[in-house]
Amino acid sequence: MTAKNKNSTILLTKEETIPARKWFLLDASGKTLGRFASEVAKILRGKHRPSFTPHVDCGDGVIIINAEKICVTGAKEAQKIYRYHTGAMSGLREVPYRVMKARKPEYIIRSAVKGMMPKTRLTEAQMKKLRVFAGNEHNMDAQQPISVNI
Repeated sequence: MTAKNKNSTILLTKEETIPARKWFLLDASGKTLGRFASEVAKILRGKHRPSFTPHVDCGDGVIIINAEKICVTGAKEAQKIYRYHTGAMSGLREVPYRVMKARKPEYIIRSAVKGMMPKTRLTEAQMKKLRVFAGNEHNMDAQQPISVNI
């Protein structure tokens, strides 16, 4: 569909006209957390496609392996803290980066990607297409992922 303006024509993508979604397989070993998460967010939103439209979910799926091998720069490994609240009185919990990396390395990448996504209702649907695995193995062979090196 096209919307006419005085000076230009704008192409709008609709949900029905989106081509089939692809799944990309990314390896996080040795990558810097922020730079890697921004590339993943770009793929989830669909900004790598020429038919990107901000209000339509036209992104692809992402499978991340080797989440425990992600790196951070500077003193972040000693200083970065993940905070969450249990909902109880004085229930604020603080977990250092090193402890979180040992316990749940998937959470580190997932939270970094979520922080780089727009704060809209569309983000929830786009985050459902993100799969993060701590090890080298994944169970997403049915999606026929395309291995990509970032």
